[in-house]
Amino acid sequence: MRESKIDILISEIQKLSAAVERIAGPQAAANDWAQAECFVWAPATRHLQPVARPNRIELALITGVDHVRDILFDNTLRFAEGYPANNVLLWGARGMGKSSLVKAVHAQVARDTGAALKLVEVHREDIATLPVLLDILKAAPMPVIVFCDDLSFDHDDTSYKSLKAVLDGGVEGRPANVLLYATSNRRHLLPRNMMENEQSTAINPSEAVEEKVSLSDRFGLWLGFYKCSQEDYLAMVDGYARFYQMPVERDALHAEALEWATTRGARSGRVAWQFIQDLAGRLRRQLESPSDGTYSR
Repeated sequence: MRESKIDILISEIQKLSAAVERIAGPQAAANDWAQAECFVWAPATRHLQPVARPNRIELALITGVDHVRDILFDNTLRFAEGYPANNVLLWGARGMGKSSLVKAVHAQVARDTGAALKLVEVHREDIATLPVLLDILKAAPMPVIVFCDDLSFDHDDTSYKSLKAVLDGGVEGRPANVLLYATSNRRHLLPRNMMENEQSTAINPSEAVEEKVSLSDRFGLWLGFYKCSQEDYLAMVDGYARFYQMPVERDALHAEALEWATTRGARSGRVAWQFIQDLAGRLRRQLESPSDGTYSR
């Protein structure tokens, strides 16, 4: 039996509707703030993916950066309690605990205050979608820290404009329940040779890189991290060894830790942690917190 004109019309409408849905892309996923303390932003689906076991360590284990630790903690505490606070740029030497400090401070403040403080990580390549994320976060019933790790921009990268708009707030202004924390190895988020090249070829050198260099100025707090001394490095090793109850005498521990740093050609919090991982493996010990039995990395 031949299809009726109505059946054919219905079939064509269904095909057209399916094509429109494909063009529109997937529907935005429902976000459930109760699922976790930490989330990762997935812009393709406008979804905040919950992180069941965040990769973080106890705040007490982060040593050698006491001054910036206290500043960041106080800023985060004020924000969690509903008071004014600043966006923060943590910049400086590699491996000195910039990202670890952000995650540890977030956990400690949430624990101390009992506030439903959330941490949302945005990957470097998704910076351009920050305005979309903020549109979602402004409706959140709690304070939210947006965290971008290892932030920097290349000479042909224009996504910094999205970040600039977020820091400035635009016409609407930055949502009162949102702060931005970012880490970078560069103080001005741009490679030095790029700034010098633009200055040398511009008609007005003083204005050539003003728009990009001034990006860092839009962070209310700059917290600098510098290469650690041998004393600080050994203090980090001691802290880890004490926390994880490593059965090694202090002199032997220091000798092995210094040899490890020599082979790596650097001293930092990251190198100290890598040494502790190696030591725990050789001793056939799990790196578990004595207090709650959970892995802490």
